[in-house]
This record gives sequence, C-alpha cells and structure tokens, in this order.
Amino acid sequence: MHIEQFREYCLSLKGVTEEFPFGPDTLVYKVMGKLFALTDINAFESVNLKCDPENAVELRERYDGVTPGYHMNKKHWNTVVTHGGGISDKLLYEWIKDSYNLVVASLPKKVRESL
Repeated sequence: MHIEQFREYCLSLKGVTEEFPFGPDTLVYKVMGKLFALTDINAFESVNLKCDPENAVELRERYDGVTPGYHMNKKHWNTVVTHGGGISDKLLYEWIKDSYNLVVASLPKKVRESL
C-alpha cells in the first residue's frame, strides 16, 4: 500500500477528517473527532490502528508485521507495517475499516446516528 491509497481510503469513510495534531510529520485520521489511524507521512512504513484487545494479541501472534502500538496504549492499538510482514493490502484495508468501526461504535448514539 502506498500513502495515497491509505489517504484516499481513510478519507472515503464517513465523517473522517485528516489532521496533523502531533506535528507536520504525523498524519492523523479521525472520525467525528476521535482518532482511528495515524502514520508518519514521510516514511509511511507503518500505521497505528485501533484494535479490539483480544484480536490485537491474536494478530500480533499471527503476523510478523503487527506489533503493539508504537507510542500508543498497547492494549488497544497495533502498529502494522505497510509493506511485507505477511500483510496484504486487502488485510490492511480491512484493519483500517475495523479501526474506524471500533471508534464509531464508541461514539454517543446521537453522534453515530448523524453519520
């Protein structure tokens, strides 16, 4: 996956904004103001994605390219390499959507309904 594919996919999801709250090098995607994906815009070697805690551990055990979230809550976030590590683009798209859906599910009902 390339950075433009990542950007286009994230922005195609409802209610998503692209921001730089951690400085000019860290590209952040939020849904209704809540973070669901981030990456280094210059290197684009990995992305941090929110993950169900039980699933997060399973993915780390199954894929070399999945590790506990770098600079994130290790229980709820994974860092996923964007090239190699046994991870196809299809899986990466699926995990981005899973991250988005987890955040949407945690939003107040009224906010979810507005999506």
